[in-house]
Amino acid sequence: MSERIAREHIYQLQPALAKALISLGTAAADSNFSPLLVHLIKLRASQINGCAFCQRMHAEEARADGEKQLRLDLLAAWHEVDGLFDEREQAALKWTEILTQVAIAPVSDSQYAKLAEHFTEKEIVDLTSLIIAINGWNRIAIAFHLQPI
Repeated sequence: MSERIAREHIYQLQPALAKALISLGTAAADSNFSPLLVHLIKLRASQINGCAFCQRMHAEEARADGEKQLRLDLLAAWHEVDGLFDEREQAALKWTEILTQVAIAPVSDSQYAKLAEHFTEKEIVDLTSLIIAINGWNRIAIAFHLQPI
């Protein structure tokens, strides 16, 4: 499958697109989140969305920042593995799944309350911004068949 529009050309045609998504993603970088948590969130959303381009990129970035290969290998089944992801990571991954699949079911008060046990309101807003941004990037990569190699 070839790219429909070259990556560089997409952002030349609509420079505000990349600028807006970068701005949203920066909210997480400016938060207290560890880089590894940010990578896990981006990778999990990309897995759910089936975005090969983003999966490869975020897995490589995670490894470069010291993420363990075992955690990357088991990320899609994080809820099946005891002790590999801490409670805060699990809450963030669950929130990522909920927001990435929001068309399937609404966000419940109990889901939000569980997240709020581990994150401040500011962190929840930052986390949500990060999830919105990666879902946007996934849709761009999928729409235009951006290739991971």
